Amino acid sequence: MPDTHTLDVRTIIPRERHRQIFAIVDSLTPGGSLTITNDHDPRPLHYQLDAEYPDQFTWTYLENGPDIWRVEIARPADA
Repeated sequence: MPDTHTLDVRTIIPRERHRQIFAIVDSLTPGGSLTITNDHDPRPLHYQLDAEYPDQFTWTYLENGPDIWRVEIARPADA
C-alpha cells in the first residue's frame, strides 16, 4: 500500500518547513504522497522540488486560497 502523509506547515517554524517537507518527500515510495497545508501559495517550494527532483513528482492543488492552500505532492507509481 502506498504511503500517504499530511503536514500542516503552518504549525512549523518557517526555517524548518522545507527541511521537514523534503525529509518526507525523500522517503516517499512509488505511489506515495504528501499533502501539505499552508497559509500562502507554496509556489517557491514547487520550484525547488522541480529543481532538485526533475520529473519525479506531481504537484496538485487541492485547495487554492485565499486563506488556505493544500497541495498534494506525489511520486508516481511508475517512478
